[in-house]
Amino acid sequence: MGPVVVSKASVSEQDNCCYVVTARDGGVQLLVDAADDAPAVLALADEAATVTAGGRAARDVRVVVTTHGHWDHHRALPDVLAATGASSAVGADDAADLPRPADRELHHGDVVDLPGLRLDVVHLRGHTPGSVALVLPGTAEHPPVAFTGDSLFPGGVGNTWQDPGRFASLLDDVEARLFDVLPDATLVLPGHGDGTTLGTERPQLPGWRARGW
Repeated sequence: MGPVVVSKASVSEQDNCCYVVTARDGGVQLLVDAADDAPAVLALADEAATVTAGGRAARDVRVVVTTHGHWDHHRALPDVLAATGASSAVGADDAADLPRPADRELHHGDVVDLPGLRLDVVHLRGHTPGSVALVLPGTAEHPPVAFTGDSLFPGGVGNTWQDPGRFASLLDDVEARLFDVLPDATLVLPGHGDGTTLGTERPQLPGWRARGW
């Protein structure tokens, strides 16, 4: 991943994905979704710090971003925040759903900027009102990475509970704010299960719209 390292752990019976993004220069870390099992999440951050700094750096989680307010994505949040001293961020329209108040409410176009790390905030409305993706910009050698929460998966967008309005909103946002602006090589790392690329999913967009989910 070039100037950063992206590490993943799967936790819980729902196969929730937690991601630690670590800057190679300085070792600052950002965590995406403290979903469950705080010891496993903290161990992931410890391992990422060791790999990045050749065993010389300690865990340094500065921010925990929750992609959306559903309970399975923040069960470990209070314990992880207490153990790391990190701040908490979430999409503004989902802020009330977290187990404790967030330090920052995110909006479309915001940037999460840390030493050695910069991620763009993309609001994707539909799975929940405040769902956000985080996009790690690419470099000449490495593609962008989109942490999409439960808004985009291999094979389709996230659950909108057979609500046509919510489905149209989510697919419209995913098309306009991800597929229309990011290259096919972009890695998609969702909130559950395996990842994909935008190029793999792009040919399926008309079919998703036609089937309505």
